[in-house]
Amino acid sequence: MEQQIRFCTTSDGVRIAYAVTGSGYPLVWLPGWLSHAEIDWDIPILGERYHELTKDFMLLRIDKRGTGLSARRLGDYSREAWVRDVEAVVEHAKLKRFALAGYSEGGPIGVEYAVRHPRKVSHLITMGTGVLTGELAPEREELLAALVTIIRTNWGSAVKIMSDFFLGEDAPLEDQQMFAAYQRQSADAEDAAAMLSVAPIVYDIAHLAPKVRVPTLVIHARGDRAMPIELGQRLAALIPGAAFKSVEGQHVPDRKQSAQMEAAIREFVLGTAASSASEAPAAPGGLVTILFTDIEGSTALTQRLGDAGAQELLRTHNTIVRDALKAHSGSEIKHTGDGIMASFPSASRALACAIAIQKAVEGHSVGAPLQVHIGLNAGEPVAEEQDLFGTAVQLARRICDKAEGSEILASDVVRQLAAGKGFLFSDRGEAALRGFEDPVRLYELRWREEG
Repeated sequence: MEQQIRFCTTSDGVRIAYAVTGSGYPLVWLPGWLSHAEIDWDIPILGERYHELTKDFMLLRIDKRGTGLSARRLGDYSREAWVRDVEAVVEHAKLKRFALAGYSEGGPIGVEYAVRHPRKVSHLITMGTGVLTGELAPEREELLAALVTIIRTNWGSAVKIMSDFFLGEDAPLEDQQMFAAYQRQSADAEDAAAMLSVAPIVYDIAHLAPKVRVPTLVIHARGDRAMPIELGQRLAALIPGAAFKSVEGQHVPDRKQSAQMEAAIREFVLGTAASSASEAPAAPGGLVTILFTDIEGSTALTQRLGDAGAQELLRTHNTIVRDALKAHSGSEIKHTGDGIMASFPSASRALACAIAIQKAVEGHSVGAPLQVHIGLNAGEPVAEEQDLFGTAVQLARRICDKAEGSEILASDVVRQLAAGKGFLFSDRGEAALRGFEDPVRLYELRWREEG
């Protein structure tokens, strides 16, 4: 998958670069001390992490001022200035609501942004971040001063004290050399020194943390020397209701540590989306996939089974659908009388959920009359009053109406979003749908042939 590099301008006139990949629920990624949105994607350890997250999220990675493709040699490297960078990207990308992840120095930036804009942030994640009081212990102050001196005199030269501090004492020589090259590409020596020098002030967020009012997950490596785990625990204790997760590793994650962090982020953001009615319809400034279910012949079933029997069948349908939504990170938007409307952060999850529903219904329906038809579409609906509205939703509803019992029909945009994911479709041709002037091409998901 190729990434898109975009540029925007902050309120104080600074050019900021950011990279966009994926099409799921929006996740804004705030880097640590250094970043380079263009080359990060191709560096093995960093790129693998971002490629994995892109499978489930629309990932937006920001080069804050002073780093990567963003403007350099600016002088103002304060937390407040970096928050302006985030505000500019969010506005430029037209994000309405999103998850916000801050690694290392990005953590305090994320905390301040979440305090300022709680309605925009659905989830806050910090990694390798802690709380400082503005003053360091004498030994830490001496170490910071030594690092700043080394940066100014030996920037990007694989000095051992630098790699020990960020990568750990046992880091392979190859990783040390890669880190040194990355330093040279990501920032100038003076910018890097200036940004590291202000760390005690940037991390001085003890007054901000108690004001966070969004679900928060604090992830910290037990072997982190740059930001000892006690500082991360202090942050989690200050944020109301924050969850804390420790992982093995160092400040700069290796592959194993990255995988643990990715899994924690995925579970925290996508696994909790269905449990919060206020978050479920927050659709995003990116694509979501809408799914409708409907019980086949519900009126005839009521006449045949009676009110009590039909109601029991409806309860069975509801249980099957809700279990499938929970298993596939779907968010129930509303009950429609004879069915359920739901949204998903990715098309592949929605299709997998639809298959799970039909298989569960088929397993239940031996000797029973329950049949369900399902329709899917993807787009950018309007979120209002814990509901979703707009053409994308209306089309999903009409596609569901067009499906027959036990069928799953999807729009072409859903089929294209799921390309390469192993789903089998049959072209059903163009169909006239009520309320739509032009015919719409539909595809049947061949769910009985799925593995």
